[in-house]
Amino acid sequence: MECKTQIKKVFMFYHSKRLQYFTPPEKPDPVYAKKMQELIGGSFGEMTVMMQYLFQGWNCRGPAKYRDMLLDIGTEEIGHVEMLATMIAHLLDKAPIKMQEDGAKDPVVGAVMGGMNPRDVIAAAMNPQHAIVSGGGAMPADSVGFPWNGRFIVASGNLLADFRSNLHAESQGLMQAVRLYEMTDDPGVRDHLSFMIARDTMHQNQWLAAIEDLKSEGFEETVVPKIAYEYGKNEYAYQFWNNSEGEQSAEGRWAKGPTMDGKGEFEYVANPQPLGPEPEPPPSDPRLHGTNQPGQSGGHKPNLIERVLGQE
Repeated sequence: MECKTQIKKVFMFYHSKRLQYFTPPEKPDPVYAKKMQELIGGSFGEMTVMMQYLFQGWNCRGPAKYRDMLLDIGTEEIGHVEMLATMIAHLLDKAPIKMQEDGAKDPVVGAVMGGMNPRDVIAAAMNPQHAIVSGGGAMPADSVGFPWNGRFIVASGNLLADFRSNLHAESQGLMQAVRLYEMTDDPGVRDHLSFMIARDTMHQNQWLAAIEDLKSEGFEETVVPKIAYEYGKNEYAYQFWNNSEGEQSAEGRWAKGPTMDGKGEFEYVANPQPLGPEPEPPPSDPRLHGTNQPGQSGGHKPNLIERVLGQE
């Protein structure tokens, strides 16, 4: 009997020891390291998009190309976190000593440092957690030390809704990377960020292409989810309400012409009126000791135990 060995492809994350891209800084800069933490652990940082894309991919039940694409980019973002963590470690390397030397050369800073403990000056300038908590390394936190939070990510199960969120995240992340690029003159840091700026440019184009692809294949339409057309009060679906002084908003594309989903016409309502009555909250349960209107009594409401025992 012939024995055959079946080889199965194993899917896993595999770490290569080479960075995706890296250029070291010319000199330490702990203050800039503090700023760069935003690109790691901020609400639009690389940790957010990394986890967002991975969870969207792991939860994807659509065509395989979308799952594969999501896991491709999510894995790339793991590499971006590693790149930034490495950069922050370099920016923090020997930073306190260097800061003291540079401070002593500056007459203003030197005067301040001469009147107080230099370590206090250093701590005020850099994130003290870089020295106390991480030992001169990056942290999963933003530029003011707020820890990264899983609530930053969006993974709804609806690919079009998710891809729009991804476009938003990449737009904000790129904006922050550009601002940080302009906050430094260090050629190494700028070269490093230049690569990340290019990749974020690609990712914005990627999500725009993915949104177009989803629509062309009929998975979703402009309004997500499609069932909204059935559930919504469609007489209000295409009205723009002018809820502020002035009518400049009437000049926009959103105020006239065919709607973006092709299912109606925009209508500008210059003076929208309330559609409901004045609120009349019911009286509070007297057991809650709330304040009711004069002459208004909440009466006795059975609690859960009374309802279960039939003692209403």
